[in-house]
Amino acid sequence: MTVTATRSPELDEALGPGSPIVVFDKVNLAFDEKVILRDVSFTLITGHTKIFLGASGAGKSTILKLILGLLRPDSGIIWVNGERVDNMSELELMKVRADLGMVFQEGALFDSLTVAENVGYKLYEETDMPLDQVETRVREVLGFVGLAEFFDRMPSALSGGQRRRVAIARAMTAKPRILLYDEATTGLDPITADTIDNEIIKLRDLENVSSIVVTHQLRDAFRVATHTAVRENGEVRIVPADEEKCEEAEFIMLKDGRIAFEGHATELRQATAADPYLKAFLS
Repeated sequence: MTVTATRSPELDEALGPGSPIVVFDKVNLAFDEKVILRDVSFTLITGHTKIFLGASGAGKSTILKLILGLLRPDSGIIWVNGERVDNMSELELMKVRADLGMVFQEGALFDSLTVAENVGYKLYEETDMPLDQVETRVREVLGFVGLAEFFDRMPSALSGGQRRRVAIARAMTAKPRILLYDEATTGLDPITADTIDNEIIKLRDLENVSSIVVTHQLRDAFRVATHTAVRENGEVRIVPADEEKCEEAEFIMLKDGRIAFEGHATELRQATAADPYLKAFLS
């Protein structure tokens, strides 16, 4: 089956600013006796960000797998891009996944392929886009993440931060509405992690990509939530966001499979003073 790499204008209009693009409604999931998620409900608005925090095993990465349809909930309803996905067939899910981008932990690049082949993989394998157009798109997204000169390099020749940026370029190549980030900055030094955070911010604010970020890195989580990308005189800058913009990024803290907190950065800081679990986690 091939799919096109262009968005439906009708769906773009239906999923415009202010509309929900991912919805979880009382989602439950357990593996035998181990409960993973308990009555989890949240809504991601188009062009906004949800940042999932929580201890290991709290269910953060499970959220991503449910969105992708790799897992099915025991009960509850999940909507993605205006489609109910919790009861879809695998063939139907493939169409939904065509409009999702995933950035895996450690990048998960194909070591036997060049940077260009990695970035263009989805377009080469899953679409009927002409090869010259694929190359043009690959060069475009590599330029967006500042790696245009690495077009013909092998992943083994890249640093850890460069590999993550290539992974982000690969995820955005097919112009998805939603990007999912699974521990995208884990293991990186603070300066390199900033470059990854900046790409997440740029995609959200300049490309109107809706983001779900799973992370243990509080520094990176707050940077993504409290900064914005602006284009001035042809250059892109990352600057502190005003209060209204900060409210477009919300944190969700998972504890024992439930949502222990949901709110923007200022609300999280305020809640920390009164909640021992939040205080212990954030300190």
